[in-house]
Amino acid sequence: MPHSPTGYDDPRHTLLDVLSCPHCGDRFRHEDGTLRCGAGHSFDIARHGYVGLLTGNAHAGSGDAASMVQARVAFLRAGHYAPLSATLARLAAAHCGGCRVVLDAGTGTGYYLAELLDALPGAVGLGLDTSKHALRRAGSAHPRAGAASWDVWRPLPVATRSVDLVLNVFAPRNAPEFHRVLRPHGALLVATPSPRHLAELRTAVGTLAVDEAKEERLRHALSGYFLRERTEEREYAVRLPADDLSRLVSMGPTARHLGPDELDRRIALLDGPLDVTVSFVVSVYRKIAP
Repeated sequence: MPHSPTGYDDPRHTLLDVLSCPHCGDRFRHEDGTLRCGAGHSFDIARHGYVGLLTGNAHAGSGDAASMVQARVAFLRAGHYAPLSATLARLAAAHCGGCRVVLDAGTGTGYYLAELLDALPGAVGLGLDTSKHALRRAGSAHPRAGAASWDVWRPLPVATRSVDLVLNVFAPRNAPEFHRVLRPHGALLVATPSPRHLAELRTAVGTLAVDEAKEERLRHALSGYFLRERTEEREYAVRLPADDLSRLVSMGPTARHLGPDELDRRIALLDGPLDVTVSFVVSVYRKIAP
């Protein structure tokens, strides 16, 4: 988000027309490092560039921990998920080329949002996440991206019909709210892991399994709100040394159940690098009118 009056030339200023006050739904105006609505509710813009909309108990201790975010940044920087980000960017450009506003629901560090914005030169992006540690990265992930703390399961602090494309990568999906904030004919771009994703880690390290019915549950959750327009499946193998294996496990949900010492012990038992299957499904959904 822009930090000062000089920031009004910043393309992210457009996001002031997208964000809405979570208390009253009013539009925001920018005042000296704060977003303030007409009813007087105000939210500070952190020095890292994101606005804190979640406050009090709703924000305390939520989202990914600092160690999980650090692991994710290092792992993604190594390029292991670059084919996923390239697929997302290609489909976004093909199905929403004239896109003006992208909403990344569950943005994490903003890695995928930044890739999309590179493919959509006329668009600005807003990333929502509960983790302040991730948002510190997302707030500066791209010159045309802003970020805000929010729980995607709750009604979104986003104006009705203000978004052209919703991006949702390995994150919770709030179909009614995604439908509400999208403009007519807007698109939803979803990436989910297939049951084969990281299968070798389940045997070697004991990571959590992917739900076999995940795609079916996704279609059921979106039915009545979206029609599937296109689906692509991508699968490839990556050879991961011990450091990257540790980062991969540490950045995901298994990190909440498996301590770092036990993870190091299990990885040390492996005989050299491990070949791991990366398998995901990317689908484009079109909003059902109205």
